Amino acid sequence: MIFGQDRDELRKMYASTWRKQCDKQMLSPLEAQIAAVIADHPEYQDTVTGDLERNFSVEGGETNPFLHMGLHLGIREQVATDRPAGIAAIFRDLAAQSGDAHSTEHRMIDCLAETLWEAQRQNRAPDESQYLERLRQL
Repeated sequence: MIFGQDRDELRKMYASTWRKQCDKQMLSPLEAQIAAVIADHPEYQDTVTGDLERNFSVEGGETNPFLHMGLHLGIREQVATDRPAGIAAIFRDLAAQSGDAHSTEHRMIDCLAETLWEAQRQNRAPDESQYLERLRQL
């Protein structure tokens, strides 16, 4: 995740990165990761360059594309660094079963989101062992 930035700054970073990608400009390593996630989500590409002030209502059944793509980035970082320990092997096994890394990330995102929600609700750090157990149960 990108810490120290507010929602508007993050959304502007997504928009700027996607414009640079579309214009075939040089991207920083972080921008390349963001651009790859946006490329994997054509359904969000107009949103990324559209109304960055828009609020997405969970109650209304809307998915927040910025949150969704941020969770993809989180999963990719966790797998790349194997943090929490064992997540890279879990990802490899799940991806081998499904044959699709992106759909595997989607399955893992549900576990990550639930773990983060619980931590926020209980005002504590995320429980890595519970998170890994959820992932193993996929």
